[in-house]
Amino acid sequence: MLLHLSDLHFGTEREVCIQAIQQFCQQHRPEVIVVSGDLTQRARFKQFYACRQFLDSLSLPYLVVPGNHDIPLYQVWNRFFSPFVLYQAFFGRLETTLETEHFYIVGVNSIRRRYHTRGHISLEQIHETYEKLNNSPSNKIKLVVFHQPFYISPDQHDDKDCPVLGKIALERWGETGLFGLLHGHLHQTAVYDLTKIYHLNVNHPIYDIHAGTAISSRLHHDSTNGFNVILGNGKIEHYWFDEKQKIFLRS
Repeated sequence: MLLHLSDLHFGTEREVCIQAIQQFCQQHRPEVIVVSGDLTQRARFKQFYACRQFLDSLSLPYLVVPGNHDIPLYQVWNRFFSPFVLYQAFFGRLETTLETEHFYIVGVNSIRRRYHTRGHISLEQIHETYEKLNNSPSNKIKLVVFHQPFYISPDQHDDKDCPVLGKIALERWGETGLFGLLHGHLHQTAVYDLTKIYHLNVNHPIYDIHAGTAISSRLHHDSTNGFNVILGNGKIEHYWFDEKQKIFLRS
């Protein structure tokens, strides 16, 4: 089981949701946790510290990538000359790879200092990710973690935050048997088949898997806190926070 969290936004966290996730992990013991960006609300030391303490408290392997909230917004000097200094102080490299019993996961940094929300991917990143996926074990579920989605439904949002080179990336990565991409950013849960949306020349679906905010009070469009679970057989499940019972329940 893979636990997919996103948009934690420490600085706006709900303690009741933190406790519910800790309880979920104690009960189900996922083999890995993935956090698809926006670990903090304003990229401050205390917020990164709190996020690191939370993830370490789960006592499970985890992979994180930065989100647009994880670089300074108002500190212009730091934003342009050392945007990731605090992120790297607490979480190390911006792009990491993690392999578990059932999953092979590649983290990709989609954040650029010149842009506030838009996701970016370079040709170099596309090639490096392809090499990792192509050389990974064929029996693993292959996933790429990228903060901004590759597809946004028109009734949710406009597509200005999707990476320009998204289709090129998918065509290349699709050759490796890629299962899906894990995203956050919109604070809404959704799953799309990118093979159909982009008319890709691959014979299997590539899923765009969106997670809502797991613990933040910054809820959008009357949604509630939630996260995704991907089972070892590839089944995707959504969990929502029940305010009465104070636990996460499968939808």
